[in-house]
Amino acid sequence: MTAPRRARGSFQQLLLFAFLLITALLVGVSLRALVQYDRLMVQSRDAAKRALQLSGAAQSLAERSAVMERSGRQSLVLNDAVLRRRFGEAAHDAQGVVQQLVDNGMLPQSAEAWRTQLDVIEGLMNGPSDTALTRETSMAVQFRELDALNTQIAQQAQFLIETQNNALAERLERARRRLMQQVLAASALAVAMALAFGIWLARPFKRLERAIHGLGENRLDEPIDIRGPADVRRVAQELDWLRLRLTELDADKARFLRHVSHELKTPLAALREGVSLLEEGVTGQLSPAQREVVQILQQNTVALQGQIEALLRFNAAAFEARQLNRQRTPLLPLIEQQIEAQRLQWQAGGLTVHAEGEPVAVSVDPVKLGTALGNLLSNAIRFSARGGTIAFHVSSTPSLAVIEVADAGPGVSEQDRDRIFEPFFRGERQPEHAVKGTGIGLSIVQEYIAAHGGRIELLPSGPGARFRIELPRNA
Repeated sequence: MTAPRRARGSFQQLLLFAFLLITALLVGVSLRALVQYDRLMVQSRDAAKRALQLSGAAQSLAERSAVMERSGRQSLVLNDAVLRRRFGEAAHDAQGVVQQLVDNGMLPQSAEAWRTQLDVIEGLMNGPSDTALTRETSMAVQFRELDALNTQIAQQAQFLIETQNNALAERLERARRRLMQQVLAASALAVAMALAFGIWLARPFKRLERAIHGLGENRLDEPIDIRGPADVRRVAQELDWLRLRLTELDADKARFLRHVSHELKTPLAALREGVSLLEEGVTGQLSPAQREVVQILQQNTVALQGQIEALLRFNAAAFEARQLNRQRTPLLPLIEQQIEAQRLQWQAGGLTVHAEGEPVAVSVDPVKLGTALGNLLSNAIRFSARGGTIAFHVSSTPSLAVIEVADAGPGVSEQDRDRIFEPFFRGERQPEHAVKGTGIGLSIVQEYIAAHGGRIELLPSGPGARFRIELPRNA
């Protein structure tokens, strides 16, 4: 089976590639918009030029027609060759104007009708001199027909101008809508690409964050293998090396503690046995001063043995905290089991213990969480004044299950608050006439709660000591 292909390049290179890709998209859309704008500007200039040509041609045709009428009629009356030549030049120019109008979109039928009318007028220019006045009168009538055709041609030219303007306006509107769609599509695509690249590039860092969080919670049995850019993979490899190193150090610590504890227990047992023999007088009667020394030795050997056993228990708890057997567990019944298990202790102290709150179920290891709750309850029983009340309260948020424990003791002094969860730490406010504690109960509680991904804190308000446990509901 082939290994999955990994992403190439560093995070910086991939980020630069994403930036250049999005920039290229936006620049491409901008250039396309610029090209379309230039094309529309050219079309607008061409349309304005054609409109000017049409309008000028229509006006020029009317002017040439007026020159033809004036020179033609005068040439018939005066029989003047110069006027006749002027008529011919004006007629030639007018025909050129008509052809220009046809080239710019005028209907050929109108041009043909105008030329036919011009032929009729030119026919009146020829004839005997005795019919000149009659032909002049007929020419005036024909020029009125020609003026009507000129007016019709001018209207057609105006219509052509309006049609071209409307067509240009429609093209502009279509181009505007198309450009708007392209800009919106490019913007949406750029945002989608930015989000996709952002999520894709941020995913390895979230995995790195989870891996670092796992190292902080001492979850050293989970290998760290994060796919992503080359530099992220290098960081992941360094973190996995650190995990293995921490695993080795943790194993070395456990072996050291077991070895030291075993090596201490053997001579300690011999020392206790020797002190017991001295105290029983096996080696001879002891003087009162000697007996007092033997009793001091006996008390200290018992205390030292207790410390060693507590050290072993704490080391075992720290190791077992990483091995959870999660089950969906209702919290209130679990707390009530611990209350019932220590009924004799709290009844002997004249205490009242109760649990209340919401029926919250969380995926936890019931044995280890039960041990943590039992330690809290044992601690509360030990410190609470006779006749007091120990209360457990369960609540929840959308993401957390919360357990609060309040006792009836003297509370924690201000200078001890920051060290309350340290192993083997005992605060200054110790209960009177009670067995001296080992100082690992709350440390074990913290180890087990942290192993579940939760946290425990000492609340500032009293009376008594109040602890708050937060457990993730989606674990």
